[in-house]
Amino acid sequence: MKDMNPENYEVGYDIPAAIGMDEADIQTPCLILDLDALERNIVKMGDYAKAHGMRHRSHGKMHKSVDVQRLQEKLGGSAGVCCQKVSEAEVFVRGGIQDVLVSNQVRDAAKIDRLARLPKSGAKITVCIDDVDNVADLSAAAVKHGTTLHCFVEIDCGAGRCGVTTTPAVVEIAKAIDAAEGLKFDGIQAYQGAMQHIDGYEDRKAKTDAAIAQVKEAVDALTEIGLKPNFVSGGGTGSYYFESNSGVFNELQCGSYAFMDADYGRIQDKDGNRIDAGEWENALFILTSVMSHAKPDKAIVDAGLKAQSVDSGLPFIYGRDDVKYVKCSDEHGVVADEGGVLKINEKLRLVPGHCDPTCNVHDWYVGVRGGKVETLWPVSARGKAF
Repeated sequence: MKDMNPENYEVGYDIPAAIGMDEADIQTPCLILDLDALERNIVKMGDYAKAHGMRHRSHGKMHKSVDVQRLQEKLGGSAGVCCQKVSEAEVFVRGGIQDVLVSNQVRDAAKIDRLARLPKSGAKITVCIDDVDNVADLSAAAVKHGTTLHCFVEIDCGAGRCGVTTTPAVVEIAKAIDAAEGLKFDGIQAYQGAMQHIDGYEDRKAKTDAAIAQVKEAVDALTEIGLKPNFVSGGGTGSYYFESNSGVFNELQCGSYAFMDADYGRIQDKDGNRIDAGEWENALFILTSVMSHAKPDKAIVDAGLKAQSVDSGLPFIYGRDDVKYVKCSDEHGVVADEGGVLKINEKLRLVPGHCDPTCNVHDWYVGVRGGKVETLWPVSARGKAF
């Protein structure tokens, strides 16, 4: 594997900072983590899951970091990690994570072969299935390598992407898995991604209630034929309180809660408050510097499109209401500064619109506490999209 020891790298060329450095001296643009806020978020979710008798399987596609996952297991009691791709799962397995769910379908022969080899490391590997034809291919690979793949049947509970939509289809696939050598039917995958970002609490609840009813019907049907799922897995940062009180789900897959972003921050809790105003803290920021102020009413910063994803909207400037990030191009961000308050080289913390794809364009997290760099963590699975 690539050497990711920051001690072997040069600040400003390979890495954005060094341990012990003042935050003011960090090279920008880069990702920084407020370690205090991150740890509070992780502990809070862990305490919630424990209090509600739920497993929490944190979502690795959000941070793509073995180090962050380890922290989630240590401080929050995370039972394992969700990944979306085989190569991403392999990074976490190689990093010592012992329970990995590929919360997606794996159909390519080469990918199936790599997936079936992963349990040889001692890790429990689970994969999602939404087509009975996939069962034979997974079984053959597991038999070839002398391993066992655990399997979830995926239900499309409203996202309109992967997953089957009827209870008979769930039962058919589960029975096929149960009969296949090298495979173990272990449960149901029922995550509704789009619903997580519906702003209104009651609107989100209505969508989740419909999904819960759909999933319960499938669980009841499986139980009747002796295939009661060990795990019913789903729930995210925008809905975890619904699934955890459903009596149907027993595993959560929350990811963004740990970092938070501008898009998630806009959704409302039951009292109508933004969830980044009390429920969760912003812990992830793009640190950026003012590089030009040739125009009196606007400053130009060094974090543009290549430093972030804007699919869910522009970032906002954390802790400031006198300036606003209003536009970006490849390497530049435009900040409205009508009062001309910003200075050259002044640093700003941006809360990205969407944390997942933003993290995937960076190599490092700079962990900051008390204004000092405490740690550097590689974005371990960056680019692992196959």
